[in-house]
Amino acid sequence: MKKIVFDAKTISLMAILIAVTAALTLAIRIPFAPTRGYISLADVGVIFAGLALGPVAGFVAGGVGTGLADAIGGYPQWMIASLIIHGLQGLAAGLIGYRAALPRMILGFLAGAVIMVGGYFLAAAFVFGYGIGPAVTESLGNTGQAIAGGLIGLPLVAAVRKAYPPINDIGRARAWEEQDPGA
Repeated sequence: MKKIVFDAKTISLMAILIAVTAALTLAIRIPFAPTRGYISLADVGVIFAGLALGPVAGFVAGGVGTGLADAIGGYPQWMIASLIIHGLQGLAAGLIGYRAALPRMILGFLAGAVIMVGGYFLAAAFVFGYGIGPAVTESLGNTGQAIAGGLIGLPLVAAVRKAYPPINDIGRARAWEEQDPGA
């Protein structure tokens, strides 16, 4: 049976990206009163993690980083939603744009942006019951947040790839063959 294993370097970088994503989420927060949420720079970390280290790192750094920021930053009601929504955003960005050329990276970013904006719309309108009006209004801010994540995250990934080419191999999981002891 094959088992997916990440090396110590990748695990360490995922932990750092969790911290960086949490810090970006907490650094600049613009509260949005109607839904008791906020707009931040979270997407920079989420997009960078997904595109630079792959879908698993994007999911982990995006989900855990933003969920942690909500928990310690005074927005615990959004913690689980952020964990799921930003996690899926990083996963989608990584699945489509990891180790790819710029056009595919942009597609990965756009897929992640749609997931993030749509996810928070659904969470605000239906899960938390704030209604369609506040959810639509918050979606405008979330769209701006997603665009900022792309405008900063995409060039950052390109710069890191150019300055440190081994980044393309760091996020790659390796499959190890294990012998079945009963065979």
